[in-house]
Amino acid sequence: MFSGKSLFCAFFVAFASNAVFLISELPAKASSSLAAWTLERSGVLKLRTSKGIEPKVFFQSSDAFKGDRVWIDFPGELIRPRALSGTGPIKEIRLGKPSKGITRFVVEFKSSISLDPSNLKLEGVKPDLWHLDFVDIPLKGLKRIGEGNLIRPPNRPTKLLTRNTGSIPSRISDLPIVPKGRFRVVIDPGHGGPDSGAVGIRGIRETDVVLDISLQISRILEQRGVNIYLTRRSEIDLDLPPRVAKANQLGADAFVSVHANASRGIRRDVNGIETFYFAGSRGFKLASFIQNEILKVSPGSPDRGVRRGRFFVIRRTIMPAVLVETGFLTGRLDASRLAKFSHRKNLAFAISKGILLYLKEAR
Repeated sequence: MFSGKSLFCAFFVAFASNAVFLISELPAKASSSLAAWTLERSGVLKLRTSKGIEPKVFFQSSDAFKGDRVWIDFPGELIRPRALSGTGPIKEIRLGKPSKGITRFVVEFKSSISLDPSNLKLEGVKPDLWHLDFVDIPLKGLKRIGEGNLIRPPNRPTKLLTRNTGSIPSRISDLPIVPKGRFRVVIDPGHGGPDSGAVGIRGIRETDVVLDISLQISRILEQRGVNIYLTRRSEIDLDLPPRVAKANQLGADAFVSVHANASRGIRRDVNGIETFYFAGSRGFKLASFIQNEILKVSPGSPDRGVRRGRFFVIRRTIMPAVLVETGFLTGRLDASRLAKFSHRKNLAFAISKGILLYLKEAR
């Protein structure tokens, strides 16, 4: 067990007319340090976080409007505030950002449930794993609920995706040559952590697909002497503004956000490749180079074109920026391909070639 660390009622503070028990101040970070969570049928709340943090835990007793609440604050901001309906003794679970740089995870109990705050102990099981056992609550009707993967995934896709059976393509030497160390490119794997993005056929997840492709792109471009920055290298919850801010701060020459699509109603007949840019001839050229190269390795997948888009990450960047949709996870043709490492390798190679063609012209 990880050092037996336990956070419990360290302070008492006033909040409105009710007592709030704080069960350690932490520096704010751009992305939420909460990576995944699960409330088990046994009444145990399990949380996976970034390493080296100590969450702050609070308790507030019920009032005329709400039941007993336990909430936990983590450094970093959540992408998407949300509320989930509870089961059994749980009325609701909420995730939000009460102030800048903070993620708040709230468990609200039904009015009939009374908790003893002295029994609320958040224990550090591992450097990135925490357990809180709600020992007072009845378990009848309680169903497992959660988001994300409690087991920290390696920098590769989940079991629904085929594994790497070889190195990056041997055709690296065939790629366009650009001056070593001259260019900076930001590669942005979309979504991450509890925000899995699109979920397609057989549960294939966008976050897994695009992270694998992006990691391969970074390795290919680094071998060609391009300075690469990845907005994320693992399954973390990362908001949109930090992705853009870092790219602008670096003064990157190009920004490429990698995504996978999904159709409304999960139409399996809808497939295709499309690349978005916001404005300008340079953004259009970057998008065109990438789109053309992807189509070469995706025969039969419809060309949905190079299109104007207003996505935050390409609208707020100050360098040429594109958002690449590598296929439809809900499409019969695209999903079966995206699940295979060989195709993701080809996509990474194609995107890398498109970027290099753009950089070569931009010299």
